[in-house]
Amino acid sequence: MGTLRELLASDHRQTLEFFFLGLREVSDPNVDRQELLYNASVLAHFAQVSTRAGVDVPTPASLSDVFDQFVVDTSLHGDGGMMETAGAQCLLLAGFFEDQMRQRHKIRWYAELGAGFYHRAATRESTAQKARLLEGMAQRFEPWRQRHAHLGRELRDQAYLLAPSPFPPDVITE
Repeated sequence: MGTLRELLASDHRQTLEFFFLGLREVSDPNVDRQELLYNASVLAHFAQVSTRAGVDVPTPASLSDVFDQFVVDTSLHGDGGMMETAGAQCLLLAGFFEDQMRQRHKIRWYAELGAGFYHRAATRESTAQKARLLEGMAQRFEPWRQRHAHLGRELRDQAYLLAPSPFPPDVITE
């Protein structure tokens, strides 16, 4: 048996597979596979980036952060990559964390905002394939947001993702 760190650690691929399988379960069978993979990658990315990240764009703690960074500050509106990031952040927070955000934010408004961010990103994308993907995300933002919300609720409703440890507490601290 490996070390405890090896047992508990997950790499990007494992995290991507986890979200891919989860989103596939809450999606109808004819959903676009590229969009499914893209959405899984969005969730996997944000699952592995801290809200205090210093190297990458940090995961926002709330939709207020998205508003401040991408609505109040208009300096990034011409940057396609940042518009894609803004759309993905809206998708994460208004979708996967919908229940938590609904108390303070109008989810429908942020969904429209997220779709608009993806549309801006698509118009600034130089490769046709990626532009089509981003435009697809803009056009189908709401169904994807609802799938993210469904998956988020399902995962929160599960009592345990990991079975209780068979090891005594002193083994875990090693």
